[in-house]
Amino acid sequence: QLQLVESGGGLVQPGGSLRLSCAASGFTLDRYAIGWFRQAPGKEREGLSCFNNSGVTTNYASSVKGRFTISRDNAGNTVYLKMDSLKADDTAIYYCAARAVYCSTSGTGFSSWGRGTQVTVSS
Repeated sequence: QLQLVESGGGLVQPGGSLRLSCAASGFTLDRYAIGWFRQAPGKEREGLSCFNNSGVTTNYASSVKGRFTISRDNAGNTVYLKMDSLKADDTAIYYCAARAVYCSTSGTGFSSWGRGTQVTVSS
C-alpha cells in the first residue's frame, strides 16, 4: 500500500522559512516522481514543483519560483520542499503526491496523495 505523509507545516511569520517533508512508503522513489501542491480555501489546487526519479525538477508555479526549492533524499525515501521568503498568500494546505517515473509539465497524473500539512504565514 502506497503511503505519503507530509510534515513540517505550521505557523511562520512573513519573510520566514519553512521546510516540508514528504515521507513515502510502499514503493521506492527510484521509480516515482514526487510533486508538491497546495490549496487555499476557495481556490483551486496549485502545482508547485516536482522531482522525478532521474533527479530532474519541474517548476509549475511562477509565484514560488526562486523562493521554493524541491529536493530528494533518496536513501530516506523523503522529498523536501524548502520555502523561503514566505508571504501571507502562501498560506494553504500543502500536499505531496506521486506519479510513475516522470513529472508532467501540466502537473497532472498524480494518483497517490498525502493528507496534507497546513502552512500559515501570518504576523
